[in-house]
Amino acid sequence: MAIKVTIDRIADHVGQEVLLQGWVANRTDKGRLQFLTFRDGTGTVQVVVFHKNVSETAFDAARRLTLESSCEVTGLVRADERAPSGYEVDARDLHVLQFAEDYPITPKEHGIDFLMDHRHLWIRSSRQHAILKVRATVIRAIRNWLDDQGFTLVDTPILTPAACEGTTTLFETDYFGEPAYLTQSGQLYNEATIMAFGRTYCFGPTFRAEKSKTRRHLIEFWMVEPEMAYAGLEECMRVEEEFVSHIVQTTLRERAAELQLLERDLTYLQQVTPPFPRISYDEAVEILNRDGVEICWGDDFGAPHETALGQRFGKPVFVHHYPAQCKAFYMEEDAQRPELSLSVDLLAPEGYGEIIGGGQRTASLELLERRIAEHHLPCAAFNWYLDLRRYGSVPHAGFGLGIERTVAWICNRPHIRETIPFPRTIYRLTP
Repeated sequence: MAIKVTIDRIADHVGQEVLLQGWVANRTDKGRLQFLTFRDGTGTVQVVVFHKNVSETAFDAARRLTLESSCEVTGLVRADERAPSGYEVDARDLHVLQFAEDYPITPKEHGIDFLMDHRHLWIRSSRQHAILKVRATVIRAIRNWLDDQGFTLVDTPILTPAACEGTTTLFETDYFGEPAYLTQSGQLYNEATIMAFGRTYCFGPTFRAEKSKTRRHLIEFWMVEPEMAYAGLEECMRVEEEFVSHIVQTTLRERAAELQLLERDLTYLQQVTPPFPRISYDEAVEILNRDGVEICWGDDFGAPHETALGQRFGKPVFVHHYPAQCKAFYMEEDAQRPELSLSVDLLAPEGYGEIIGGGQRTASLELLERRIAEHHLPCAAFNWYLDLRRYGSVPHAGFGLGIERTVAWICNRPHIRETIPFPRTIYRLTP
């Protein structure tokens, strides 16, 4: 009796009869021989359907197979170095579940709008499949590292009563007659949970109503946000570089085949090990202006500035001590230079810009009250947040890492929309 197996385990069954269930990625007609490229989500393998080895019904079905037809194949596994994967299946029976007619994505060139309209089908292609496998590995590496380092996963709300990152990018909705907003970040709630658990993280979707058309922005994206009690800026940077290094090295080890399929040059990724270079905001502004990428002191960096800085180093680079005026209201100020915040961004090389933003949060009730007023935020909505400074306040720090930007960098993709199964952009809400 045939053993039901997945293609990624087929090497364990050489000489045995197996049952594969999947889809036809390609078919080559050689008359009495039909060569199928067969995929099942775990990998691809060549299936050889020889006329003399199967019934007339099965062979006729094999000759009529179309791209993305679903079927079950029973056959003998053989090791064959000539086969693309090193193995092939000599079919003994073939049962078609559905003949797919006129599959819209063909080997010819398609425009990006067409492919995004058919994203539900495009994810079946080898490159998109590889990117999303890398994404899954990145997410697993994130969770494993944080869990192993003593962080507790604590889920935070999707619906919130106020802004976290800025009032201009909020998605508003009606909450039984009162305004509520899709979350921009779980950070503020994490600052509450660390007072109970010490080290926590949340991981989930976040939303920014930014009318941005750049290759780095999505309206809905996923972010992991670790937060730490009794930690400052230095500890924050140390954790970040160990965290990112673990993610990258895990992906290199576990997704070598996918990165090879994507034709990824691994040189930069292999260098992603601690320590990372560190420069201050002041130094960064000096470097940029000297290199002809003009910026005024006090301005936040845009994509050209981040790209220029990232290209100067062979690995991610920290930029720290940004002016308080261009960072969020909750950032701690520098005791020696109050106009600076104890903030830090991590910029990826190769033009991918910021993948992490974070820093030390203010522990002072007085400073936080003043900052809320300066940012014209509704004090009543933050009263619970102010409580964290009233009852056992401690130095604390944390950061947020964007999954899609990180995957785009690791895979060296030209646009962030390929790094999430169903991207939401300013012009796209479907499929």
